[in-house]
Amino acid sequence: MAGNNVQRFRESLMMSKAELARKAGLSTLTIDRVEAGRPCRLDTKRKILLALGLRITDKDQVFGGEAGMASPVTLTHDRQELS
Repeated sequence: MAGNNVQRFRESLMMSKAELARKAGLSTLTIDRVEAGRPCRLDTKRKILLALGLRITDKDQVFGGEAGMASPVTLTHDRQELS
């Protein structure tokens, strides 16, 4: 699983997981999974970026190069969740 910097950015803002989840409109379980490096939908990444007060163009700093280059498995998974 690819790592990311969500936890580092969140902690630098002295923000709890619950606060980030509330601001992003996500569950704390989702934040846990994202911080653990589990795959997530692009919409989830967008919500997290905005809740951290970042721009969408900052995605590579937070999520690494994988943010815009999801694997075919992740894309298939994302499409299934949207249905």
